[in-house]
Amino acid sequence: MAMSHWASLLSTAAKVNLLVLVVSVVFSQSSLSNRAPEFALTKIEESDIKDDSGKEPITEDDADPEDLEVFYPTHQWQTIRPGQAVPAGSHVRLNLQTGDREAKLPDSENGRSDTREERRRKRLGKVDVDSNSFTAQELKKALAKMKENEKAERKAHEEEVRKKFRPIEQLKEEFEKLNMKMETDYEIMVKLISKFNSSASTLDEKVAALYDLEYYVHQVDNAKDFLSMGGLQLVINGLNSTEATLKEHAAFVLGAALSSNPKVQIEAIEGGALQKLLVILATEQPLAVKKKALFALSSMLRHFPYAQQQFLKLGGLQVLRSLFRQKGMETLHVRVVTLLYDLIVEKMLLEDSQHGDQMEEKIQQYRQVKLVPAVVEQDWCVVVSNLLAMPEHDTREKVLKMVSVLMAFCKERYRGDQALSTTLGLLRSEYEELAAEEQREGDKEGYFKELLGSVNTIIQELR
Repeated sequence: MAMSHWASLLSTAAKVNLLVLVVSVVFSQSSLSNRAPEFALTKIEESDIKDDSGKEPITEDDADPEDLEVFYPTHQWQTIRPGQAVPAGSHVRLNLQTGDREAKLPDSENGRSDTREERRRKRLGKVDVDSNSFTAQELKKALAKMKENEKAERKAHEEEVRKKFRPIEQLKEEFEKLNMKMETDYEIMVKLISKFNSSASTLDEKVAALYDLEYYVHQVDNAKDFLSMGGLQLVINGLNSTEATLKEHAAFVLGAALSSNPKVQIEAIEGGALQKLLVILATEQPLAVKKKALFALSSMLRHFPYAQQQFLKLGGLQVLRSLFRQKGMETLHVRVVTLLYDLIVEKMLLEDSQHGDQMEEKIQQYRQVKLVPAVVEQDWCVVVSNLLAMPEHDTREKVLKMVSVLMAFCKERYRGDQALSTTLGLLRSEYEELAAEEQREGDKEGYFKELLGSVNTIIQELR
């Protein structure tokens, strides 16, 4: 009787334990089902959303297929390598033992694929997990394995990038080994000045140094450094050279350094550059030397009223006038006229503009420059108007501008100039024909119409 009683108790206890186990399994399944979307262990990448034509819409995943390596699934599970694109509709799962993603073709019954509800659940990221197959510890290990794989892939990518690009320190070392050390503009100019100033350098080496210097001193900051190195004075002294090619390139470097650089302009005129340039223009020199000297003179005088005043005192206007009497200097005539036009207009614009107290000193300096009276006195009116007979349209354009500026001072002289009247009549006939041809071609505001307007304005003012 006692044995029967104990057997009954054991049977009851076994049933209770079995019931507890079943409840635990149920709760475990429920818990894992709720957490499944976090792990996304098995996912079907497929969409059954179709438009009216019955075709699936193109998504971002479908774009640029040439950039992706395609994974070709079979009915067996295969590992998906990084960067592979899995075709839509494939079964995808996480291998918890290796941490790799795997995929295969979907299983089908009677030749039919998953139902619409199953595909909808898979698109939403729902996962089927066998709660009796994996423990929480195993899932943690699988996630840790995935993170390790991601780190390894990232490290491999960074290493690949490092192989393609080398650090600047390494490049510098390699350049130094090849005697190709990267130098600053300052260092380069120091070497060029040293080569130009060295008695051991040949004429060709000195010319080459000046040629390279001209490139660097175009920059305002480099020109200031060039001044601080003593290079400016060396170049000014080079204007006295007995070698024509050295004078030519020295004037070229000087003109480049002076351009729009007031500090260098002041130092150059104090260093005697203006006198040396006028000597070159006044004496017998090759045309190439005088071209560069006129370029340097123009760079010194523009926007520098003090230099303009000294230019007139030293007889600079007479020196330029003498170029019109020298044979072989015809190409310089238009350059001289352009320089004078720029200087006259520069002063007129400053006087007509509104200015503050800070410009008053400069205006006072310009008022001391009596350029226009000197131009009229030395009969530049006729010198300029005679250039209208030249055949080039560009030359005529510049001369017409100068004649218009001088009209207020040379009107009486121009009215009595029969040659000028004849030239203007010929120009009007020529440009009327050219302007009409422009209009026939559809260019209503053409170049020749503008020149015709300038000629007509001068003719009208002389009546």
